[in-house]
Amino acid sequence: MKILITGGAGFIGGHLVTSLAAGKEVTAFHNLSRGRWPGAIRRCRFVGGYIRDREALEAAMSGIDVVFHLAAQSNVAGAVTDLDYSFTTNVAGTFEVLRAAKQAGVRRLVFASSREVYGDADSLPVAENAPLQAKNAYGASKVAGELYCRVFAAAGLEVNILRLANVYGPGDRDRVIPLFLENALAGQPLRINGGRQVIDFVWVDTVVEALKAAAFGPLLPGPVNIGSGKGTTLSELVARVFEVTGSHSTVEMLPARSFETVKFVADIGLAERLLGIVRQEDPLFGLARMSSEPASSDWPPAKLPGA
Repeated sequence: MKILITGGAGFIGGHLVTSLAAGKEVTAFHNLSRGRWPGAIRRCRFVGGYIRDREALEAAMSGIDVVFHLAAQSNVAGAVTDLDYSFTTNVAGTFEVLRAAKQAGVRRLVFASSREVYGDADSLPVAENAPLQAKNAYGASKVAGELYCRVFAAAGLEVNILRLANVYGPGDRDRVIPLFLENALAGQPLRINGGRQVIDFVWVDTVVEALKAAAFGPLLPGPVNIGSGKGTTLSELVARVFEVTGSHSTVEMLPARSFETVKFVADIGLAERLLGIVRQEDPLFGLARMSSEPASSDWPPAKLPGA
């Protein structure tokens, strides 16, 4: 079986490559704008390129059986700041991936969507049938991506959609958990925007197992939430970060950002039943591991020539 992972040198993509490369023929497609290619991984081919590049994408897709589509502008603030890039990558790019997959005769595509499609839901936990009311450009781009997935599914391409909560783990950067850990270890202030947030944090290995189950298991009846099923407040997160780091950093309160989803907890009943996801009693169990490893330890900066 031949696998293509768009965004394969990114945070989640890198972990997925590591998990799959031992037993399958894997191609990682990535522009390296954020990711770093782990050159130590064997049995995996790297292709440098943009998913908006139709010719490069078609070449990479040739002979592929299963596609994991992870490539995206994945930073909510970045999507708001650069609307053109988030649209062309997350919407037009997703269309190009779906089109190339259908043209190449790919059997199944797994699309990494986001909890941001729900916006601020009316009640918690949020089930898959909740209204899609994205409140920022990133969420809107994922809603559009899901709709294009439905169009191509109706045309015969098998598509499974996973709506990911806040994924964390080794190799992540520029999001709340790695930023808090970095600042705590450096004795710098932990900066909180607003402070009312309730966040569903899910360990990256759980997400990797869900992605694989969605790729190699039965076709799902619709989108499925992937999260911990538990909410963590920012004050709880700060306390745990201080606990694992021993830091005496201060906490700096900043104004809330209007584009941020304030509260989200995933209903993960479908993920448990259909994908075999195991609910974690402590969603933050991985903080100790992250605090003891350098941020780049899993991904040595080995950018390939010509990438």
